[in-house]
Amino acid sequence: MQKKPKGKFWPQVRALIWEKAEQLFMQEQMRTMNCDIKPERCELREGGYFHTAKLIVLRELYLQRYNPQRVK
Repeated sequence: MQKKPKGKFWPQVRALIWEKAEQLFMQEQMRTMNCDIKPERCELREGGYFHTAKLIVLRELYLQRYNPQRVK
């Protein structure tokens, strides 16, 4: 059985999403409980951090690619 080739876009984007989700979690923890703990991925998904991070990262990538400011 042949292995399915890995893509170039989503593996990199997924790593950025997990990184951003962890960053959002840590910011919330520092703001509310003043503690520094490393979350598990299931906590990030259950808390909605993964979804929020996904929206942020994809929006940032879109704006980088399709900058709304056009050079005159």
